[in-house]
Amino acid sequence: MQTNIGYLLSDSGRLLRRTFDERVRSLGLTAVQARLLLSLEKFPDNNQAFYAERIEVEPITLTRIVDRLEETGWVERVADPADRRARLLHLTDKSREIVEPLRRIVDGLVADMAEGLSADERDTLAALLEKVSANLSADRSMKDVANG
Repeated sequence: MQTNIGYLLSDSGRLLRRTFDERVRSLGLTAVQARLLLSLEKFPDNNQAFYAERIEVEPITLTRIVDRLEETGWVERVADPADRRARLLHLTDKSREIVEPLRRIVDGLVADMAEGLSADERDTLAALLEKVSANLSADRSMKDVANG
């Protein structure tokens, strides 16, 4: 019987999201708030539309999330000099106290995921997942049209 790779990827992703959600809850955050804070650290100085797409939420949902994080003093909105309608998001100095524990949670989660895998197996898994991502990101519809 052949293993269904799609199911394994989907189920692993579900378990990863659930575990991440449980762990960040200990910091008083939702998973989406945590993902936004980590995205702000990794990709600073972008507008709200960028982050909404990055963390896969609707722009109005992101606005509500940013409202809450702004109230806590962890995020600030600043005018975008290139587009007066847009706002850029920034982490504040205060947010460093939450981002560092978030990074530790992510590091621990990655370590737990890779438990029992050798360094070579981790490298192979990463390379294979990158190929899968590239395949899923490719514009398959154009290939189908070209091949009639």
